[in-house]
Amino acid sequence: MKSSYELAMERLNKTAPAKKLTTEQKQQLAEIDSQYAAKIAEREIFVKGELQKAHAKGDYEAFVQLEKQLVSDRKSLEAEREEKKEKYRQSQ
Repeated sequence: MKSSYELAMERLNKTAPAKKLTTEQKQQLAEIDSQYAAKIAEREIFVKGELQKAHAKGDYEAFVQLEKQLVSDRKSLEAEREEKKEKYRQSQ
């Protein structure tokens, strides 16, 4: 007997079948992931350095602002990455 999840997935595949990606397409999507992971890591390193400076100075307000900036930057880069991947998928 199939679970409700399996039944739902079957119905979904009938109405909007998933596209099969070639190895080249998968590599391109992985490259996009890699590029944005590097951008995120670079941004985190920079902002964490600034966080340490703010903490050393005892500037709590700047510390909180930098934490918010880090979260915002990460979200925007992740959204940009997903948008770029979706554009690539649609162009294929």
